[in-house]
Amino acid sequence: MCGIIGLFGIADAKSARPLALKMASKLRHRGPDWTGTYSDDFCIIAHERLSIVDVEGGDQPLYDKKTKRVLAANGEIYDHKELAKLLKKEHEWQTKSDCEVLLYLYDEYGPEFLSKVDGIFAFCLYDPNTKEYFIARDHMGIVPLYIGWDKAGVVHVASEMKAIEPYCEKLQEFPPGHYYLAQGANATDGSAEKFVKWYNPEWQETVPNTPVSTGKLREELEKSVKKQLMSDVPYGVLISGGLDSSIIGAIIAKFSKRRIETEGKEEAWWPRLHSFSIGLKDSTDLKFAKQVADHIGSVHHEIHYTVQEGIDALRDVIYHLETYDVTTIRASTPMYLMARKIKSYGIKVVLSGEGADEVFGGYLYFHMAPNAKEFHEETVRKLSKLSKFDCLRANKSMAAWGIEARVPFLGKEFLDYAMSIDPKDKMCGEEKAEKYVLRKAFEGYLPEAVLWRQKEQFSDGVGYSWIDSLKAHANEKVSDEQMAKAAERFPINTPNTKEAYYYRTIFEELFPSKEAALTVEWGPSIACSTPTAYRWSKLFEGMNDPSGRAVKVHNSAVKSV
Repeated sequence: MCGIIGLFGIADAKSARPLALKMASKLRHRGPDWTGTYSDDFCIIAHERLSIVDVEGGDQPLYDKKTKRVLAANGEIYDHKELAKLLKKEHEWQTKSDCEVLLYLYDEYGPEFLSKVDGIFAFCLYDPNTKEYFIARDHMGIVPLYIGWDKAGVVHVASEMKAIEPYCEKLQEFPPGHYYLAQGANATDGSAEKFVKWYNPEWQETVPNTPVSTGKLREELEKSVKKQLMSDVPYGVLISGGLDSSIIGAIIAKFSKRRIETEGKEEAWWPRLHSFSIGLKDSTDLKFAKQVADHIGSVHHEIHYTVQEGIDALRDVIYHLETYDVTTIRASTPMYLMARKIKSYGIKVVLSGEGADEVFGGYLYFHMAPNAKEFHEETVRKLSKLSKFDCLRANKSMAAWGIEARVPFLGKEFLDYAMSIDPKDKMCGEEKAEKYVLRKAFEGYLPEAVLWRQKEQFSDGVGYSWIDSLKAHANEKVSDEQMAKAAERFPINTPNTKEAYYYRTIFEELFPSKEAALTVEWGPSIACSTPTAYRWSKLFEGMNDPSGRAVKVHNSAVKSV
C-alpha cells in the first residue's frame, strides 16, 4: 500500500507546497520507501511509496511523456499485463510498474477503462494542459480514499482522513466503485454530480438464479489467488484458523512455488510460504491456525499478545483506523499488533480472507434469513459497507506498519462470479452450515476440523477474554453519569454502551470535526448484521451485541444444523 495526496484548485503553489508535504508526512507509514511530488500553478500531488512491483524503477508520480498527464496511485493492478495488450497506440513506457498502464488506458478509453481493470486502487490522474483531473477508487473500496473541500473550494484528496481533516470544511469518504472528473473553472465546486458510479454489476440490482457449481467456484477462487500473488517482494498469508483465511492459505501453498514459471524459472526466489496468526495465550484461533499451517506446509509464526498490550495500543489503533466502530476496533487491535511483527520478518505483502462472509452469508445471523431474496439483498448490503468495516480494518491495520493486504475473495472477477450464484444454494440451515457451498468446493484442501468449523469473528477467536476485558476497561473509564449525557456530548451517532463511548472519546480527540464523525457508519447490529437484517428475528429484540458469539444467535445457528 502507498499513500497519496492531491490538492486541486490551489491559488499559490509556493505557499501550498509546505502544507502538502505536511499532509503527505501523515501517510508515510503507508509508504516508507520513497516520497515523490508534482506541482504546478493549479495542483500539487504527493506520493508515499511502498515498493511492491518494480522496486527499483516504479517510483511515483508517473508521467505520460506524450500527453504530459501525471499519475499518483495507491494499489495493485493485477491484470496489468493483459490490459497493456488492449492499447492500440504506441506509448513511451517509463517503468515496469503495474500502475503505469492506467495512464495509457485513460488516454485511449477515457473513464470507461475502469470496468476493464481487476485490481485494488485509488488514484489521481492530472492533465496540466487542460487542468482536468480524474480521481477513482476500486470496485469495493478495498483501498481507502477520502475527499474534502476547504473554504476556498480547493479539492483535497488523501488515502487517509488524518492528512486532510484539519483543513477541510467539507469531508467524506470517496465512494467505492466511483470516479470524479473535473476540469477548468468548474473543477472545484464540489458538486455531487461529479461522482460517477462506474461499477454496476447486475447482481447489485437483481436476485441471481445461476445454480452453483462447486468446481467452477473452486476454479475462480484459485484464479483470484494466483493473480494476487503478483509481487517483486516477499509475501505471506494471514491464517486465523477459520475457514476463509485457511482456504486462501491452502491455495497459495498450491501455487506459490510455481509463481513465476512463465518467466522461465521453476519457483520464486523466496520459495517458503510464511503464515501468521495472533491471539491471547491458548486462544481458539491459534490452535486451528497451527493445524492449517502444518497441513499446507508453511513456515508458521504464532504471535501472542496480552490484554494489557492490546489496551495500550487502542489509541494508536483508532488513530490509524479512523473509526469508532466497536467491532472494527476489537478486531483491528490484534491485527495491528500482528502487522508490527510481520514487518520485522521483512514481509511486505499478505493475503487474507476478508470478504467471504459477505459474499456467502457466513455470519451466524444469516441462519435467520427468511428467504433467498432477503439473503441475497443482505449480502449486497454487507458488501456495500465493506469499505467502512472489514476492508478498512485489513488495509489500515497492515498499512500502519507498511504492509499491503490483499483480499482474493473480493477480486472483481471472482466477486462477480460468486455473486451470480443463486442465493438458494448459499443459504444455511436445514442441516447446512453457513458457507456450505464454499466448504464443499474445497473438500480435501484442509483438515476436516477446520473445513467445518463454525463461524467465529476474529475479535472472538483471538481469545474470548479479549472482548470481556475491553468492556471492563471501558466500564472503568466511563461513568454512569457520562453515559446518561451521551446524547449531549455526542449528538451524532450517539454511543449506546460504555465501550462505544470510550472509543468515541478517543476518536474525537484525534479527529474533532463533525465531518470526521460522519464518515463512520453507525446503527444497530447483532452478530455483525446490518440494521435491516437486525429486524429478521424476534430473537434480536432488545439486543445490540455485534460480537459473533452473541449467545442467542449462536445457539439458534447451532440448533439449525
